[in-house]
Amino acid sequence: MGNNILPLKEVSIEKLFTDSESTYEIPIYQRNYAWEKDEITALVQDVYDAYKKNSENIYYIGTLVSYHKGDRVYEIIDGQQRLTTIRLLLGVLKELDVLEKNPKNQITYRARKKSDDTLKSIPDFNVDFRDNDIVKGFEFAKTAIKEIVPKKDELKEFSTYFNNNVHIIHYQVPKDIDLNHYFEVMNSRGQQLEQHEIVKAKLMKKLESQKERELFNRIWECCSEMSIYVQQNFNQVEIFGKNLCDFLLQKYEDLSDLSEATEQNSENKMFLSIEEIINSNTVGKDYVKIGDESEKKDSFQPLIDFSNFLLIVLKITRMSETDFSPVEFNLDDKELLAEFEKAELVNPRVFIFNLLKARFLLDNYVVHHSKEEDTLENNPWKLQQWTQGSDNKEHLKNLCENKDMQDMLVQLLSMFEVSFTARKRKNYLFYCLFYLMNSADRDLEEYASFVEGLADRYFRNVYLDNTKLSSNNTPLPGSFDETILQGRGLNNSMLPSLDTEVFVNIYDNGKDKSNGVPLFIFNYLDYRIWKLYSIKIKGQKLNKSSQERIDFFNLLGCNDFGLNIFDQFYFSRTRRSLEHYYPQAMATGANDKLNENQINCFGNYAMIGSAANSSGSNWSPKTKLNYYLDSSRKISQISVASLKFMIMMQKCQDEKQWEFKEIVEHQKKMIEILIKIY
Repeated sequence: MGNNILPLKEVSIEKLFTDSESTYEIPIYQRNYAWEKDEITALVQDVYDAYKKNSENIYYIGTLVSYHKGDRVYEIIDGQQRLTTIRLLLGVLKELDVLEKNPKNQITYRARKKSDDTLKSIPDFNVDFRDNDIVKGFEFAKTAIKEIVPKKDELKEFSTYFNNNVHIIHYQVPKDIDLNHYFEVMNSRGQQLEQHEIVKAKLMKKLESQKERELFNRIWECCSEMSIYVQQNFNQVEIFGKNLCDFLLQKYEDLSDLSEATEQNSENKMFLSIEEIINSNTVGKDYVKIGDESEKKDSFQPLIDFSNFLLIVLKITRMSETDFSPVEFNLDDKELLAEFEKAELVNPRVFIFNLLKARFLLDNYVVHHSKEEDTLENNPWKLQQWTQGSDNKEHLKNLCENKDMQDMLVQLLSMFEVSFTARKRKNYLFYCLFYLMNSADRDLEEYASFVEGLADRYFRNVYLDNTKLSSNNTPLPGSFDETILQGRGLNNSMLPSLDTEVFVNIYDNGKDKSNGVPLFIFNYLDYRIWKLYSIKIKGQKLNKSSQERIDFFNLLGCNDFGLNIFDQFYFSRTRRSLEHYYPQAMATGANDKLNENQINCFGNYAMIGSAANSSGSNWSPKTKLNYYLDSSRKISQISVASLKFMIMMQKCQDEKQWEFKEIVEHQKKMIEILIKIY
């Protein structure tokens, strides 16, 4: 292959099927057309969503891998299902009279005459084509387009967008490739080239030096395995120090000393064959000292996948650009190719350096969830560094020697994670990594202060600002960046002082209908309750009669229910539901029963495990109290007990009831904890 790295060509649908004289041949070893309604509808919906979002943006529909046989004939190796579907959609758009140019019948089946004749007849199928999979696909495509784009004027615009703005990545394999082996690899893999592989190839094309490309590849592959520490993949003291828990480099040029070692590791092998790009395991074995699973001393459940992580690193990299708008940047991995397309001027050397540094910071300064189960006795959230001791043995150590600071960071970072589980909504990860990337000494006390300030700013400047919330009180697109970022840096302005009315005006208090309370507020409240405990009485040996302990539970608005729950508390990923403590099934508004507004107010809600919620959602408050606090623990405490919920149950036990009076009193106490600066 010489220095040619993945010959990729980006083509629009119009160029592929209208302005081209090429023929795409489906070989006999490929299966016949097999897409069903769900796949076709999903493709149309994805394109329509991209069109509605921005009719000027490019939308990448996938990859087409072919072998050039000569005379503009391309044998399709991978992507024929998608290619055939595109041809069917063009046929539908032509039949609906919204396509300006006639698409050409450029797909041909080498050894399937019936399939070949069917494609050539689009859209004029006669009786001879009954019960044909391609005809069925055409009907599915027609139904999908009519249902998703029902308006004729919009259909014309959609058709134009589909032709001009929907692009496919055409990869032409080299002539000397072993097609049998290639197809075997593709078949075992069972999927197309992923978007991040295409991004990698495009960035590497910009590098002129073979040594640089090898170094780029090595770093990329080391960073792409998201479930182990990057130092395990890239065990080099020149980068991570003799203890493997520092990052010594300041810029890309500092990596140049590694070139010789990288060249030796390559064993004079031609760089990055197509089999290696397709089969990432091969790349790992050739260029990265990973080893088998038994040699990996620690692994964890990653917070984010590699594609979304690449987007975070790209956003960090582009923050220095004067014309870059971070608010418009999309962290959705569906937009990976589109965002890198916009970042055409990004220097691959700067990006790969940022990728390595950001991955080190993610692994060593952000929590991981271990592969252990959530249990009452064990907090699965870990904030640890991968390090090497004086005995040359590698092990894990807590990030902070100060236990209080360690606990605080674990609670804060896991609070963010359980609040924003969707990978495209992990803005907090971007802010944390952006802060760390620009912190000269990464002082842990300052880092802890930053993360807590980030949580406070989320609550006060986003969730308590009506202009940044939708009709159901969820943050509008761009709200976090508008709040947290200032120019090309982070917002360090003073937080606003608040009173309880600000909260009530947005989330109501049972008098009017609530528009909803986001999960972040409940998680943030639990953190605030835990922090209040940490400040007031944690670590002190106080009996129930001590004034400090009495004062603490008075702040919570209930009697003493012990301190173990606070010491054992963590943000379990099992608590995914909001529980009405007074159930909706009992709402009537008559005979002293609560009405819908009262039941749906903040004071009657708490986080709970989804299994527990489904089993007892219609029980009365007293029944729930007896069941959830049953000493037999039929329901694990970790699945039900947010701190707020424990307070609610204790108050119900104190007052022998849970009516609107108790709800209002509890809500007032919780809002005071949210608002007050301790």
